[in-house]
Amino acid sequence: MSVTRCAGCVAIAVWAAEVAQWVEVGYSGAQWNEEETRPMLLGEFEHNLDDKNRVTLPARFRQSFAKGVVVARGIDKCLAVYPPDGWTRFVDEQLSGLNPFSREARQMSRYLFAGASETELDKQGRMSLPAGLLQHAGLERGVVVAGVRDHLELWDPDAWRKELDDVEGSADLVAERLARSQS
Repeated sequence: MSVTRCAGCVAIAVWAAEVAQWVEVGYSGAQWNEEETRPMLLGEFEHNLDDKNRVTLPARFRQSFAKGVVVARGIDKCLAVYPPDGWTRFVDEQLSGLNPFSREARQMSRYLFAGASETELDKQGRMSLPAGLLQHAGLERGVVVAGVRDHLELWDPDAWRKELDDVEGSADLVAERLARSQS
């Protein structure tokens, strides 16, 4: 038996009774779902803005942002940082079904899209943050980079500590309410 590779398939020559019979076999084997292989963004790290309003992403997050970065106003007083495909998924799942005739839908779209910025990481893993976004999150020097499953959040350290204090004081109640609403 001999194996020959062709574009997109494997052709196997089966020799029987001095006659070659060709059988085409389509792709076989495991197909990796990109969603399953995307690393989860976890942890919190403290960094500082440099003089050019850049923040360095922790090395463990950089591969997730190799194709670019979308930075937007967070719903809370923070910045939301997505890889481009993650931003597209977020928009498709959360915003695409909003009625454009709804005032609240238009306001939410303006809030998220008008302030959003596309950028890339430089060779040192830094990304530039526009002044308007820095102002929104109250970022002046220190920055907490928090992994939140499929995106990052950038927080002022004092605001982050307050957020954690608020969550820690009510996490059990919030979990119960969420569990009831999903029943």
